[in-house]
Amino acid sequence: MKNFSTRFHLPLEQQEAQNQERKETEKRNTEEDKPAAETKEQEEERAKSEWDFNLCTIVSSDATGAASDTLGVIEFDPSDSIMATGGIARKIRVYNINSLLPEDNNFQDVNLLEHSSAFDYCICTPAKLSSLRWKPGTSGRVLGSGDYDGVVTEYHLERKVPIFERDEHGGRRVWSVDYSQWDPVVGASGSDDGTMQMWDPRCDGGKCMAKVQPSVSRSSVCCVEFDPFGGALVAVGCADKKAYAYDVRNMVDPVLVFDGHRKTVTYIRFMDESTLVSAGTDGCLKLWNINDSRIIRNYKGHVNSRSFVGLSVWKNGGLLCCGSETNQVFVYDKRWGEPIWVHGFKPGGADGAESGSERGFVSSVCWRQVGKEQCTLVAGGSDGVLQVFMGKRKA
Repeated sequence: MKNFSTRFHLPLEQQEAQNQERKETEKRNTEEDKPAAETKEQEEERAKSEWDFNLCTIVSSDATGAASDTLGVIEFDPSDSIMATGGIARKIRVYNINSLLPEDNNFQDVNLLEHSSAFDYCICTPAKLSSLRWKPGTSGRVLGSGDYDGVVTEYHLERKVPIFERDEHGGRRVWSVDYSQWDPVVGASGSDDGTMQMWDPRCDGGKCMAKVQPSVSRSSVCCVEFDPFGGALVAVGCADKKAYAYDVRNMVDPVLVFDGHRKTVTYIRFMDESTLVSAGTDGCLKLWNINDSRIIRNYKGHVNSRSFVGLSVWKNGGLLCCGSETNQVFVYDKRWGEPIWVHGFKPGGADGAESGSERGFVSSVCWRQVGKEQCTLVAGGSDGVLQVFMGKRKA
């Protein structure tokens, strides 16, 4: 009988030749892969040294107790020339950013100021503030706020008076307020009552247009942000360890669920039209793909297990920033998971982490959304101190 197995076996010499060729090919591939790995490491190292950051101004708190002036929020107006802060002190302080920046980019000396002389004006509020957001279409004249008493208030800054008030969260703390980027403008607020409410500020008392309870257990809604690029999404982060995205045209159920944090989601920010960033008290920032709610990258290095430490994205430069319970500021490049720059809030700007039960923490951060080769970052501490940094891309 004819042996058909010979059809499936090559002559010995040919097998040896092919084996030798395969080994040489594998060797070449290994050698080709090695520089690629090295290139990736080199690129990451370049990212870490791509920027020079300098501390240019420290604005000290004039409060008698550190806890009485914790800065919970920092926001730039649409022109990026005016900055507002709010927090425990029941005050909205408004600054002209140019007064806090050095002349001719001179970083030799750090400018030392006090709040009382640094801000342009101050508005006293009836409750502690957890959120501020400039209302679009008002030329920077109207600023919305959310407070610890569960009230959303809009202030006319030129007149320095409240012009709109909404108290629909049952007295539970409002953690976050935001406005849509389309016309007519609508507002949204997230609260300890477990709801995110979308409302029309043109109506007396703010008529509720939609209300959602993302978590079945009615966990607190800690952050809200409309798509700043004009899309139909509004994103929320909750104490149930998840973030959600809703289509404002149909708010019955979320269209996306971002499930990956191990603890409360404290902040959420759109990075660009296809990605957003979330922060959690698991000490991690996460970059998500909006199209399929997939995690793209994790960012670790800062410490965050119990407090709100701020989150801000600089869209032009692809940088992220957050605070830390080690009393430090952390800057990440969105391409890499490790921080590219860390700065301590110790007296004199020492870069080391603080330890001990009495240490403070960086409680708020905000990028100025201008430029591509230079950037401005402002950070606030639990002691009420503001620090202003300028960054410049190396040539």
